[in-house]
Amino acid sequence: MISPNYPLRHSLHIFCATVFIATCAISTESNAQFGTDSGAKSVVVTEQVRAELMAHAPQGVGPDSANLMWVGLQLAHKPEWHTYWKNSGDSGQPTQLQWTLPAGVTAGDIAWPLPKKIPIGTLANYGFEGTVLLPVPLTISPAFKAPLLSGDIEVKLKAAWLVCKKECIPEEGEFSLKIPVKGSTALNAGVFQAAFDAQPKALAGAAGASPNSNVTIDGATIRMTVAGLPTTLQGKTLDVFPETPEVIETAAVPVQSWQGAVWTATLPLSSQRLNSPAVMPVVLATDVSGQRQGYRAELAVAGTWPAVAPVAGVSPALQSALNSNAAGLPAQPSAPSLTFWAALIGALLGGLILNLMPCVFPVLAIKVVGFTRHADDKRAHAISGLAYTAGVVVSFVALGALMLGLRAAGEGLGWGFQLQSPAVVAVLAALFTVIGLNLFGVFEFGNVLPSGMATLQAKHPAVDSFLSGVLAVAVASPCTAPFMGASLGYAIGLPAVQALLIFATIGLGLALPYLAASLVPAIARALPRPGAWMDTFKKFMAFPMFATVAWLVWVLGQQSGIDGAGALLALLVCLSFVIWALTLKGRTKAMVASISIATLAILTGGIGQNVTKPMDIPTATLANSQPGGWQPWEPGRVDQILAAGQPVFVDFTAAWCVTCQYNKKTTLSNKDVLADLDAKKVVLLRADWTRRDPAITAALQQLGRNGVPVYVVYKPGSAPVVLSEILSVDDIRAVVARL
Repeated sequence: MISPNYPLRHSLHIFCATVFIATCAISTESNAQFGTDSGAKSVVVTEQVRAELMAHAPQGVGPDSANLMWVGLQLAHKPEWHTYWKNSGDSGQPTQLQWTLPAGVTAGDIAWPLPKKIPIGTLANYGFEGTVLLPVPLTISPAFKAPLLSGDIEVKLKAAWLVCKKECIPEEGEFSLKIPVKGSTALNAGVFQAAFDAQPKALAGAAGASPNSNVTIDGATIRMTVAGLPTTLQGKTLDVFPETPEVIETAAVPVQSWQGAVWTATLPLSSQRLNSPAVMPVVLATDVSGQRQGYRAELAVAGTWPAVAPVAGVSPALQSALNSNAAGLPAQPSAPSLTFWAALIGALLGGLILNLMPCVFPVLAIKVVGFTRHADDKRAHAISGLAYTAGVVVSFVALGALMLGLRAAGEGLGWGFQLQSPAVVAVLAALFTVIGLNLFGVFEFGNVLPSGMATLQAKHPAVDSFLSGVLAVAVASPCTAPFMGASLGYAIGLPAVQALLIFATIGLGLALPYLAASLVPAIARALPRPGAWMDTFKKFMAFPMFATVAWLVWVLGQQSGIDGAGALLALLVCLSFVIWALTLKGRTKAMVASISIATLAILTGGIGQNVTKPMDIPTATLANSQPGGWQPWEPGRVDQILAAGQPVFVDFTAAWCVTCQYNKKTTLSNKDVLADLDAKKVVLLRADWTRRDPAITAALQQLGRNGVPVYVVYKPGSAPVVLSEILSVDDIRAVVARL
């Protein structure tokens, strides 16, 4: 049995710290489900798109062939599906390409082909249907050296694209292609030539040089004038594709006219305009003799842009700070400083409330009860409290720094991102199983580990307390308490030092109860005296740990399906068998332990892949699986519903979010709330962030949030209303009554 004053043995804390570090290092999984193996390849097939990496190097690889070296990603869409142009329009995301190339080889920008205008209700997008190639030029510098042991260079690509019909699915793939250094690669010459022919041609003299080519701002509209268009286009109705997003109403039909060779068009500005370019690049296209032709012009803007629309959900103070950061200027001291202090207070309160989470409370409770054994040892208590606080604060800052760093590198991550990985969920389930068995008295670490490791806790109590803090953060970080949502969302837009200070304040709030008990003798003296009750209490604390395991298995079931959850349960049973076998004595221990370890190894090899394999849920199944009239959230879906004149309620949630599940089972299932929503004809959308979804991450960021739960009410013609993380029936009914 472990000592009644528990903390966990030092060896367990080493395991906990390792798990926490591994949690931070494991990358989240892709949402795309591929029809081929998971390694790099030249073709990736999904249910909606066939993507292939192609090369065109008719003169081989070398500095003299720079203008003839091309690679490209070809996307062949299933009927009615589309991906997006560089300006996606009212919704969507452009295809992103990240290249890994040999030294001396650099990739240019995508040479975007002419897009198509894709109407979606009262909105419109710019994108591609059918088959499209996105070509990219490769530049070979004189520093390039051909491989000594191979006649090829390897080109690697990580691509991400958003493919949409009525629903939208973010997908990605990793590709690899070898190009001969001295030979010719021209098998795809026809495909690349067709892509080159489909690109818009530069319009000479249109980049502000001609007084007849410009954009003039006139109140809520702009007047676009272009001279020098070829005679084949003159007199025709042109499609207009601005390269700068969020300037015009994408779905609007331009009012066009010709005066000789000069084309003019009037377009309405977007009611949610976010950009005010000084030069506005546009692509003009039409059909000529059955062939699509397009020209690109860069038009100087004359006049003053109206004030841009504020971003929904972002306060003026926050917007001022973000604008100042972007411009490299110091923010105004008054309003942003008040907002920053409010964020710190919210972070402190949120950290305090985290102590009440089911998986965190046992760690704190057992640590505090440890005071009862040495109630008069003030120095030991103070050291323990300070070390525990250091472990919590350092871990929160490290996790926050990791998230900020990954976001800066282009990853679409939010708070709680580690539990979007089935592998991390499985490791945490195993950790809590081991802790629960230890608390319940099944084993002592001194019986299954070398004596030197088992006595480390007694020799280094401060390290033990520090690692207890690491463990608390590992289990508490995915839980979003009230006040934390706004603070975390605000932190993302701040300079790194201020953002990390907010993360550190959350950690201080989490550690504050134990720190107070360790530094204030009156609190320690008020605790019950040692006795037999402590062993009973320790065993009782095993049940919250096992409850946490059940929750984690359920979370993994949302990510990897019933096969993944079943495989994890089988592995946890086998892990428990191994731990029990190690508590045996003599020759029986050697025999049974060997059998149990071999069984665990075989079982892991046989069914372990089911634990980490993401579940592929057909869209139709997902739509039908939402209870109570809820529909799955999709990018652009809110705008479509609002355009039809209906209000919308969006629940941003995740299976691993305890607060989300509490609200879902209480307030969001309340019959009066559902009746009010139905009476106002509110469309209910649920954005499930259990698995990584860049579109949901972007939507949360636009609302000034960085974690879940988030509840938003949209009304046509009004700014969205972001509700509290802890919902009450009265609050939500009051908001609905005003619709």
